[in-house]
Amino acid sequence: MTARIYQMPKNAMQSGKARTSSWVLEFRPDEPKRADPLTGWAGSGYTAEQVVLRFPSQAAAEAYARRENIAYSVINTPPKTLKLQAYADNFR
Repeated sequence: MTARIYQMPKNAMQSGKARTSSWVLEFRPDEPKRADPLTGWAGSGYTAEQVVLRFPSQAAAEAYARRENIAYSVINTPPKTLKLQAYADNFR
């Protein structure tokens, strides 16, 4: 069972940064999803991918994974870049 640890991204539908300081531990699926012959929906018997754990810091998430003997990889967040532009630049 492997997991990935990453920081919550900002929601694209809002300008605020609420809940972006928390870190998430998600399990990677061990088996591929397959289509159900009756409904056609994709699914698998691997239920651990439904578990999403939230932590206040990266260190807390890593400590949990080490304590529970879960192999993990940390996905670092890209640096935030601001595009500074004046309103007058729209009319040039």
